[in-house]
Amino acid sequence: MPITVSIPTPLRSFTAGQDTIELDGDTVGQVLDELLTTHAGLKRHLLQDDGRLRSFVNLYLNETDIRQLSSTATPVRPGDVLTIVPSIAGGSPTLGTEPSLSHAEVLRYSRHLLLPEVGLAGQRKLKAARVLTIGAGGLGSPLSLYLAAAGVGTIGIVDFDVVDLTNLQRQIVHGTADLGRLKLESAEARLNDVNPNVRIEKHETRLTAENALEILGEYDIVVDGTDNFATRYLVNDACVLLGKPNVYGSIFRFEGQASVFYAKEGPCYRCLYAEPPPPGLVPSCAEGGVLGVLPGIIGSIQALETIKWIIGAGDSLVGRLLLFDALKLRFRELQLRKDPGCPICGEQPTIHELIDYEAFCGIGAEPAYAGPEISAEELRREMDQKGPDLVLIDVREPHEWDIAHIEGARLIPLGQLPERLGELDGHAEIVTHCHHGVRSMKALALLKGAGFGRVRSLAGGIDAWADRIEVGMPRY
Repeated sequence: MPITVSIPTPLRSFTAGQDTIELDGDTVGQVLDELLTTHAGLKRHLLQDDGRLRSFVNLYLNETDIRQLSSTATPVRPGDVLTIVPSIAGGSPTLGTEPSLSHAEVLRYSRHLLLPEVGLAGQRKLKAARVLTIGAGGLGSPLSLYLAAAGVGTIGIVDFDVVDLTNLQRQIVHGTADLGRLKLESAEARLNDVNPNVRIEKHETRLTAENALEILGEYDIVVDGTDNFATRYLVNDACVLLGKPNVYGSIFRFEGQASVFYAKEGPCYRCLYAEPPPPGLVPSCAEGGVLGVLPGIIGSIQALETIKWIIGAGDSLVGRLLLFDALKLRFRELQLRKDPGCPICGEQPTIHELIDYEAFCGIGAEPAYAGPEISAEELRREMDQKGPDLVLIDVREPHEWDIAHIEGARLIPLGQLPERLGELDGHAEIVTHCHHGVRSMKALALLKGAGFGRVRSLAGGIDAWADRIEVGMPRY
């Protein structure tokens, strides 16, 4: 049975938020050496340059100060508890160079300061912290709002997109007046309004293997709000190589996931998912949809885990995967373990630098679909010329059809198409369409493979039709 080391709140930021750690050793000194080997950040707070314990740190073995025993040579037995007790007059020691709070900030954060787990020391840590959020979308919106409100001193945001009307159902950091505006600018204005004491650092760029280490290296914690697998693996690998905690969140339809990946103390994202799914197998939120409130829940959990990490309070999600089902309003927790064979954080890592993540995720390697596309304008002309001789197949789902559909089209959802090929004339001229064009190209390939020779796909889907032809048709 190992020895339990109890970590005080002010020092938990150096132990990934852990309040107790199980270690082996025959003496207090050996246990302490093991602690400082696995959590090197503690060393300058516990030991002087000559290796002696600092004068403001006491160690208790069970209920006895080791100075009353044999100091660090005191023998320990399985089941013993070694407690670190900082002994500075006036409360917790000031760690590092945390900035002071103005009178206005003390008032603003007064509800935090009343919490013993936060207090003045914790709030100063929040002010000193530098947190990077990847994306200013569904997850990035709530987590950045709560980080700003909490007083995180510097919030970096990586994004290069503009605000679209379809974003506003869930991306609450933006508003109607921001349509067409860079999300970075919209988010900066909103966060500065929430808390003018917070510094916003904007990174208007796509995160790549060429710039990730430089950008992530400037921050203490990275919060992953991405919506694609290539960036997710890139963020994970960069965090592992840099030794940064990666606060993870993902959403789809009515379900969400959250965890904290920190390879120094537990598994990384690759330990959970060694490989990405094949391209197109897992639809994006744009194709599959997402309940607007869901990213608010998962993003808030990410903000919570980030704040806990900074102030060193509570139990981190390191080594745990939180699953949320909105329809059942149910949380489940799964234990995660480090994979010894993980290619980047395992016992014999094979990844030592960032790679081509689009190639790793199969982007650009999707099968080429035989057959041309047709533009919305060309389709309009041909429908006028050929009438019912041109067969328009809508391969979306019924609930999408109810939102909007092209007059004269026939609904055959992509999943039903293989079973309903007999309903179609093999000699007919067919145009498939969906929301944006992805599913209709798959339908085209399926029809071509089944022997249909005259098939095209509507480029841009019904969204392009609504934008350029049938103006006024609902878009989603």
